[in-house]
Amino acid sequence: MAGKRVGKSTVAFARPPVVVAAGSVVGPMEGKGPLGSEFDVVKSDNVLGEGSFEKAEASLLREACEIAAYKAQVPMSRVDFLLAGDLLNQLISANFVARDLGVPFFGLFGACSTLVEALILGAMAIDGGFASRVLAACSSHHEAAERQYRFPVEFATQRPPTAQWTVTGAGAALLAESGQGPVITHATVGSVVDMGLKSPNDMGSAMAPAAAETIWRHLQDLGREPRYYDLIATGDLASLGKEVAEDLLRRVGVDVSGVYDDCGRMIYSPGQDAHAGGSGGGCQAAVFCGPLVKRLKAGELRRVLLVGTGALFSPTSCQQGQTIPAVAHAVALEGPGRGGEG
Repeated sequence: MAGKRVGKSTVAFARPPVVVAAGSVVGPMEGKGPLGSEFDVVKSDNVLGEGSFEKAEASLLREACEIAAYKAQVPMSRVDFLLAGDLLNQLISANFVARDLGVPFFGLFGACSTLVEALILGAMAIDGGFASRVLAACSSHHEAAERQYRFPVEFATQRPPTAQWTVTGAGAALLAESGQGPVITHATVGSVVDMGLKSPNDMGSAMAPAAAETIWRHLQDLGREPRYYDLIATGDLASLGKEVAEDLLRRVGVDVSGVYDDCGRMIYSPGQDAHAGGSGGGCQAAVFCGPLVKRLKAGELRRVLLVGTGALFSPTSCQQGQTIPAVAHAVALEGPGRGGEG
């Protein structure tokens, strides 16, 4: 077992799990963004006929899971574990989806890093021989998240320029021990970093140090340069946090220019008034399980470092004036035929 550890924080998979299929479902605003045509399903409204935003989020997550299983032609009865989470209290979206799907379930909370956390744990389960197929999934919903963490949208509260727009969307990736698709070769598990920031309207700055530390640690552990990857993609630092992360990496001699982007910056265009950009667990989940998986399968991307970024705060901690701890986890993926059976 010790032979799978590389450096301080990274693991190498002896049998790299394959992302055999993925499903992505987003709301109307996300569908109008630059990546809109690359998602599997774009909804026409944010309620989806469910009666509440929270029920709508569960619907998005359920559909993303079903799409991934359908693409792989794998019935839910043959999925060993569902690893999923969301941003709502007690993971109600993931819990209710797990109830409906009937798959053995681990509920995860890593805030917006949850999708990558699920990919890491799913890959470990498969590489360790504990599972053959694992669904890794995550979701978020703009109106539901605003109501829980900030202000109900009906208040029409003025948002500062540093604020981000929580993505209405979900993504699910089906991992398997063999098959066709990009493989997960390595994973770097991040530590919690807290720089003392407190504003829920500037999460990019709060998460950027954790992202920079995990990227640096991953490269150190494996002895790689940033340009080993065609793309290093953080989850939802958006435009401001991305700049902070780039600056922090430059200070330790790591230049990620030309290969680094952020899913929160990619998902919306400047004219969509998302301010700093996208956020939420559904941001990276939808971008990875839609555009990035498709590009990996097509060979447009050969190597990707996917870095999930999470602001680990709650309404209670904010109301008590506490700071915002953050964490970032990373998985290294290689396209079909590079490092695994897939």
